Amino acid sequence: MDSIFNHEVFQWFSQFAYQPNMVYLGIVFMMVASAVGFPMPEEVTLVSVGFLAFMGSRPDLFPPPFPGAPVVNVHEAAIISFLAVFGSDFLIYGIGRKWGRKILYHPRMRKLISEASIQRVEDWTKKYGNFAVFVFRFTPGVRFPGHLASGMLKFSAWKFALIDGLAALVSVPTQIYLLAHYGKEILVYFSKFKMVVAAVIAIWLIIFLVRKFQNRNKGQMA
Repeated sequence: MDSIFNHEVFQWFSQFAYQPNMVYLGIVFMMVASAVGFPMPEEVTLVSVGFLAFMGSRPDLFPPPFPGAPVVNVHEAAIISFLAVFGSDFLIYGIGRKWGRKILYHPRMRKLISEASIQRVEDWTKKYGNFAVFVFRFTPGVRFPGHLASGMLKFSAWKFALIDGLAALVSVPTQIYLLAHYGKEILVYFSKFKMVVAAVIAIWLIIFLVRKFQNRNKGQMA
């Protein structure tokens, strides 16, 4: 977990520990960059911002450079992070909805994602619908193609906004607040939390598939 604090994203944020406006602008930039496929890990950004908020709340452990120095406010950081994540997700969805599969032939896009990957994600979206959109938010490797494919398939905009927004509301502010309160010690439990979330999603998927199979059998017997 300490490797996160050696990451270049954290190093960039840490130099602005007492320039909160730069941190907030950085959040927006990092989230948009991450959404469009640049190597700006969303999770590292959230950890960085949460820890800066922790530093700001503990002047006894992290003395400010001068009395009254502005610090990262946990509430502002949580709200801006949520809006940046949700806005970035919806941006990718909108790009897919507006340009469809034509976007895949752009040279930059061809480097980021293959048409085969998009096809697999489209198949998942068609098969699992709302559930697939929810899972995309929690799956870093599939997040970008998932949101793009949702737009390409003309998935309902208001449904996408509701599902993705709820998923982001569950995960994004939670990480900021936990880190701001407990510091880096809480990172030990983050991986366990993600495992629990993955297990819940897996159980939900199994139940969904079992019910779908049972309904199909009933239809065949009728």
